[in-house]
Amino acid sequence: MKIIIVGAGEVGHNLCTTLAAAGHDVTLIERSPLRCEKLDEEQNARIIHGNGSSARQLVEVDVAECDAFLAMTSDDRTNVISCSLAKGLGAKNTIARIHDETYSDNSVINYQLHFGIDLLVNPEAICAVELAKEIRGAGRVAVENFARGQIEVQQQRVSAGSRLIGKQLKDLKFDSRVRIGLIQNAEGIEIASAESVMQEGDLVTHFGHPEALFTLREKFDPKHKAELSRVVLFGASETAINLIQLLSNPRFKIRVIEKDQGICRMLAERFPHITVINGDATSLRLLEEEQIGSADYFVGCTKDDEENILTCIQASKLGAKHVQLVINKGDYDELLGMLKTTLAIEVVVSPRRATADFMLRTLSTETVTTLAKLPNAGSILEIKISHSSPIVGRTIKDIHLPRGSLFVAIQHKFKASVPAADDTILAGDRVLVLVNKDQEKELISHLV
Repeated sequence: MKIIIVGAGEVGHNLCTTLAAAGHDVTLIERSPLRCEKLDEEQNARIIHGNGSSARQLVEVDVAECDAFLAMTSDDRTNVISCSLAKGLGAKNTIARIHDETYSDNSVINYQLHFGIDLLVNPEAICAVELAKEIRGAGRVAVENFARGQIEVQQQRVSAGSRLIGKQLKDLKFDSRVRIGLIQNAEGIEIASAESVMQEGDLVTHFGHPEALFTLREKFDPKHKAELSRVVLFGASETAINLIQLLSNPRFKIRVIEKDQGICRMLAERFPHITVINGDATSLRLLEEEQIGSADYFVGCTKDDEENILTCIQASKLGAKHVQLVINKGDYDELLGMLKTTLAIEVVVSPRRATADFMLRTLSTETVTTLAKLPNAGSILEIKISHSSPIVGRTIKDIHLPRGSLFVAIQHKFKASVPAADDTILAGDRVLVLVNKDQEKELISHLV
């Protein structure tokens, strides 16, 4: 695949390395001559000193022949202009890195559609999804990210007294954003169908929107009570703001520690339901005063890696139950494993790494990807629907999958949901299918 990248900052640099290593033909355009000289020595890619938002420059690098054009500078306007020009000049797919939420606000105009951009990507938002999955997901099953966290997989046992016991699934009224996938008991594992019945003690795997799954827990266990989670964020960074939005449920009591008084004021006005503390979390005295040891989650998410590491170590020693760390630069890549094991930091995320992983999956030409293997049950497959697929144009209710397989999610463009009976499959969609290991080949032949 021929790929053009604009911008050689932390994200663009790492993307260049990752995509070139994956065998893609990569061209990188960078304004800084010094950075170009350094990159030319270390990268297995074509390095161009130039302006990625110049139409003439894009024509010179044969943008019309590229399969993917990635504008990854730190300036949103440069990225939007570059992608818009690239699309107009014939690039097949254009992806712009954005930070300002203005460009994802479609209330007045759809910026993405207006500028002809195929995908807007915010590395900090991708990181926030990774952090939020751990904080939100009691009972969450480890599954590779699908649709940027819009769909999750969780497990729960059916407790005594549940009104779900003894009834067929077709007779139960669940939130439309939820799909029951697997039912496991002493007799074995069953991929759920409309006639399936749950009994006390069954372990059920279900798919859906994270908040809908949380609400569902009360149906499985009438005695379930939502426990309050105390979350402390160090730094009012973009990652922190995205994380606050993802943890909007009242069961999360959020405190943000931020050094800049002006940013504190802005944050308090924007999110009146959270507590904002003007201070420096690298101060052990402040952490003790704020009783960080009693926090359920502590997240170091400033732009300063050294401060993030220091505060996470202190929070862990003070007794915070779960500690998460954001690493922005590549300098600590070789130390990530040590940070997790030696320093008791459970989750370490990096915007540059998360973006590279996301791009690899987005640009993958694989039609079928295995997202997870479920013990003794089968697999969760992600399948890209091509124009030649036999199910294009058909509704879910009219698609007869092999017995032992089930649609559990569908992604159309950038919106993911649990499929409804009248949803129509379109070329370019991605579907998530739960399938018994014995039916995988038959299922794939039905869909691909």
